[in-house]
Amino acid sequence: MASYYSGFLGCEEPHFLESCSLCRKHLGLNSDIFMYRGDKAFCSKECREEQIESDEAKERKWKNSSRSLRKKSSETKESAAGNTVRTGTLVVA
Repeated sequence: MASYYSGFLGCEEPHFLESCSLCRKHLGLNSDIFMYRGDKAFCSKECREEQIESDEAKERKWKNSSRSLRKKSSETKESAAGNTVRTGTLVVA
């Protein structure tokens, strides 16, 4: 079955408004769509809330690990006076 949105966009890839970003349930043309961050569509408030909670948990985890790295970095600088220097590279995707 051809996508409703592909006729407008001229492509065969699924459009983000065709299915719920969390549970992949089909989003009908006459159904409510709950949006999050502008490009994620959800079939219900519950699915959207679950995604928001998941994103917030990931953000908290990232902030905590970032704080931990800064603390380790300051401890390494303090030990530089004792001629022990550690260097490293942090890559964040």
